[in-house]
Amino acid sequence: MPDSSPDGEAVPRSRRAAREAAARQAATGETPTAAPADPAPVDAAATWESLITGSTPVIGTAPGTVAPATPPTSADAPTPGSGFQPVPLRTPRPTTEPIDVEAPADDPWIFATAGAGPAMPYSRGGAAPAAAPAPAAGAAAPTARGTAPAGDERDEPSAPSGSLEDLFSGSASTNDMGHAPPPPNKKRRRIGGWIALGVVLLILGGISAGGLYVWNTYEDKIREVMGWEEPKDYEEGLATGEAFITVESGDTGSPISQKLYDAKVTKTPEAFYDYLIDTGQNPTFQPGYFRLQTKMTSEAALAALQDPANRLENTAQLREGLTVAQSLPILADGTGIPLEDLQAAVEAGPAAYGVAADSLEGWLFPATYTFDPSVTAQSAIQTLVDRAKQSLDAAGVPEERRQEILTIASIIQREARYEADMQKVSRVIQNRLNPNNQETFGLLQMDSTAQYGYGEMHDGTVSSSAEALADDNPWNTYVHAGLPVGPISNPGDVAIDAAMHPADGDWMYFVTVDLNTGETVFTSNLADHNRAVAQWQQWCRDNPDSGC
Repeated sequence: MPDSSPDGEAVPRSRRAAREAAARQAATGETPTAAPADPAPVDAAATWESLITGSTPVIGTAPGTVAPATPPTSADAPTPGSGFQPVPLRTPRPTTEPIDVEAPADDPWIFATAGAGPAMPYSRGGAAPAAAPAPAAGAAAPTARGTAPAGDERDEPSAPSGSLEDLFSGSASTNDMGHAPPPPNKKRRRIGGWIALGVVLLILGGISAGGLYVWNTYEDKIREVMGWEEPKDYEEGLATGEAFITVESGDTGSPISQKLYDAKVTKTPEAFYDYLIDTGQNPTFQPGYFRLQTKMTSEAALAALQDPANRLENTAQLREGLTVAQSLPILADGTGIPLEDLQAAVEAGPAAYGVAADSLEGWLFPATYTFDPSVTAQSAIQTLVDRAKQSLDAAGVPEERRQEILTIASIIQREARYEADMQKVSRVIQNRLNPNNQETFGLLQMDSTAQYGYGEMHDGTVSSSAEALADDNPWNTYVHAGLPVGPISNPGDVAIDAAMHPADGDWMYFVTVDLNTGETVFTSNLADHNRAVAQWQQWCRDNPDSGC
């Protein structure tokens, strides 16, 4: 029975049914009527022509299989084939109204384009869909969405589309979907970039390190070859501030040149001496304490040393490590006090200056002193002793240990050059004084003490003679265990503080292996010490005139 309303009137067919009827009418030229109850069997040998003209709709994709003219009933089994079956169409109801056979161009059916034949099923098996009937003459060929118009041949495959509409219209398949080339791996590219940057930095770093090594090693030769030598002297107009040096009796151009450099008056240690040689001068230098400026030219420094106005009256500078015998002539030159008067003041004894000791050795504190014109020998010596007491109090030395600490500090002052080494030498002395010492059994074995006791401190060498090492005097720590009977020099603030605060360590030996730089090697056993001694001996062979 055709579909009808309750009052028996025919219901207008749906747009979809109308489109299907119009397609069949265009293909067969027949007027649509109600479908018979039992569909006629379809010839299995249907030709491709019937498929192309649309007279035989396709049900599946199996070769030689065609669809029935009307949807199968529940009793009719569909013809086997691949893909899904077309949606069954309801039998159109007869109507007296004219059928609109042309569907609007902007309302395509989901399975076909306007003006096309029956819907072609989508196939996963790769079978080609049946061709749509050719358009009427003069009519524009319809185009499916996502496909090229007729006559537009493309050799290259189109890019895969991600549209579901293209999928259902047959212009793309699920095999084509998602086959776009994967996006580049940005993380891998970033890692590769960092690796390349690291390689470049390593290469540049290696070149820089190599260049720095060559420069540090051969700077003098490179400057000489390239003509880049730095001037030895300061330029004129740079002098500033104040600087002070002490010229001692007998000083010549070479030691004064070093003193000027140490006081930051000249630019290099040899600048002043080279100036004297280059200009052919051999002046006589007046002993005394002189005021100059920093960053002076050698010419200006010489003029200042020869100007009596720059010599400070009643001023003396005593350096660390001098003995009483070495200090008195400097004090006499600076103050104008006769040397004999100063020697007599010392011989008056320590008690005259409030010192509980056998001599004033170690008590004439090294510093720069400026005295009143009325100064006497006794008042000058008292000023030096009071300054030593002030340093001992600042280091926290108890009054009953003053002589002991001054004795230790005097050895430290003679054996070490730098503050850190002074604290280590202080520890070596403490370790050797330890009653449990099984290395030297209480012997300090300090060359400075053997030289002082034997009178070798002024010969300009650091090595002790065999006679000095064997001499049985109370200062020889190679012969007598423990501390010597008294100080061997006048120590300064740093040495006194090091005597009170030694560094931590198990060192038992030390030796200075480079007299120019003061490099000192500290060891805890004799075997290591002997290797350091061999290093020092080799340095002495390489530098025969360096005071070994």
